[in-house]
Amino acid sequence: MDKVNVGLYGTNGHQIQNALVNNPRAQLTAVAGFSPEALKPLLLNGSVKVYATLDVLLADPALQLVSLCSPLRSEQARDAIRALKTGKHVYGEKPSALTELELDEITATSRQMGRRYHEQAGTALGQPYGAIRKIVQSGVLGEIVQVISQKSYPWASWRPQDERIDGGLALQAGVYNTRFVEHVAGVKIKSIVMRQTKLGNEVAGGECRRAVSMLMELANGGLSSAIANYLCPPPPSWERWGYENVRIFGTEGFVESLDTGRVGTLALNGRPPQLVDCSDPGQDYLTLFLEEIQTNKDIIPFTLEDELSPTRWVVRGRATMQG
Repeated sequence: MDKVNVGLYGTNGHQIQNALVNNPRAQLTAVAGFSPEALKPLLLNGSVKVYATLDVLLADPALQLVSLCSPLRSEQARDAIRALKTGKHVYGEKPSALTELELDEITATSRQMGRRYHEQAGTALGQPYGAIRKIVQSGVLGEIVQVISQKSYPWASWRPQDERIDGGLALQAGVYNTRFVEHVAGVKIKSIVMRQTKLGNEVAGGECRRAVSMLMELANGGLSSAIANYLCPPPPSWERWGYENVRIFGTEGFVESLDTGRVGTLALNGRPPQLVDCSDPGQDYLTLFLEEIQTNKDIIPFTLEDELSPTRWVVRGRATMQG
């Protein structure tokens, strides 16, 4: 099966060049929007084309998939729509868009052009959340009543003070909280309220929030509460890059992941608690996307609407925010 030719645009986020090294399904073909320093390791084999702009990159007929980490996240939705209209499949760094209208336009354009779009939204399929998702789907927890989650990243001077650059704290970190609810716990969100604070931002006039809290009503009548912040000490003060906890409570017990799966426990009524088995490697989202392109089959277990729904709810929540 032929490898997928991939073009990369921008480095504002988790660009996928490292995942393409010796990738059995894809090969890096061209880049645009890379600094000379970022380009150096990509050009060692001399086969990667370097383009000046996204438009020139999109004009390359050999490219099948474009991965976007646009310099301004506020413009990435427009970049994605342009790419789709040129016949490219698109993989977008989070958040895919900063408005609901743009999310709708991405979805509509993907369908209209017959080209696949995916956000880097594989949280629920990797570990430990792949194992927790399977536990929820098995039904042993009963009806899901409450989901509690925390997502914390380190603060750093390079955090953008302009939310147009990366979407801000809520869309960078808070989107994990809404994914925990919809993609892992498998319950749709019905409403959301957010509050945020810039307390602790020492940059005069800076707009970067340090913490956000969310309260969600779920479609089944349940509730979810969540926090996200830029308050985790960086390594080596804390051994990992960030900290996160998830607890999913059902009528028959709960399952939890502490510190991104360092500890995972399933506790059910009438049974002793047991460790969550995360030995399965889980599924890599990019690999599944490449398989979709190669086979023209739906492999990722979310519709595009369901995949983007957590982002949509954070966008909605931002409209309720104060601070």
